[in-house]
Amino acid sequence: MRLLERVRKEWFMVGIVLVIAGAKLEPSVGVNGGPLMPEITVSYIAVATIFFNSGLSLRTEELTSALVHIKLHLFIQIFTLAFFPAAIWLFLQLLSITPINEWLLKGLQTVGCMPPPVSSAVILTKAVGGNEGIVVTPLLLLLFIVRRYIKDWLERKKPPFGAVSSCVLLMIIYTTFCDTFSNPNIDLDTFSLILILFIIFSIQLSFMLLTFIFSTRNNSGFTPADTVAIIFCSTHKSLTLGIPMLKIVFAGHKHLSLISVPLLIYHPVQILLGSVLVPTIKSWMVSRQKGVKLTRPTV
Repeated sequence: MRLLERVRKEWFMVGIVLVIAGAKLEPSVGVNGGPLMPEITVSYIAVATIFFNSGLSLRTEELTSALVHIKLHLFIQIFTLAFFPAAIWLFLQLLSITPINEWLLKGLQTVGCMPPPVSSAVILTKAVGGNEGIVVTPLLLLLFIVRRYIKDWLERKKPPFGAVSSCVLLMIIYTTFCDTFSNPNIDLDTFSLILILFIIFSIQLSFMLLTFIFSTRNNSGFTPADTVAIIFCSTHKSLTLGIPMLKIVFAGHKHLSLISVPLLIYHPVQILLGSVLVPTIKSWMVSRQKGVKLTRPTV
């Protein structure tokens, strides 16, 4: 019974495994020109659906609240969109002399350029009790404006935006790997895959510690709740927006699936690592809010 509950809770992770396995078994279904016609259903309909969903799922009051935290917002955006990709680029200069698959390394660089997610960052920040307002500030203002006019209907019907986006995303992942497995020239070695997994875990842990150090300095001006938001929002990357972006930027590229692998790894790692650290970070935040001076949380 517990296993079924766990599977139901983590259905998206299970779905990723199943669609990749399905693509391996019958790749002809999801390739260009196949029954699913991904050149139309994925390139246009699926990608548009995800961005449309992301925009309509924003809450007006949450975005308005987030705009007040200018300093916090700037810190997260600069770290995520400037420092993160620059640091990854420098790190990849060292990794380029290793035997790691070059397309996995290129995929790791694209991970560094991805925007932060809404879902996982909100969930983990909320679990700790941090500042949620800054998490929900994507650049989808047009759909945000549209949402204001149908706000009452959305709150009454409560459309399953998250589930719809996840299902569409599974379709994109499936067709991406169908392209991979139908190409006999692509070879992914286990050594490169294991190293990429270790590198991603190390990057996440290091950047979480780095953001903690920056945001808890005496003159930082951030509250403990702000620090929690910074830790999760600055280091997480969006799979929901990332996969469609890769599909657009690398459309028709024969190594698209290999480039996508680091992002597919990064997503579960950020959720797993964040979930493990929630009790430690929450304990630190509560203690700081009570005025108790503690050292940095152990990670």
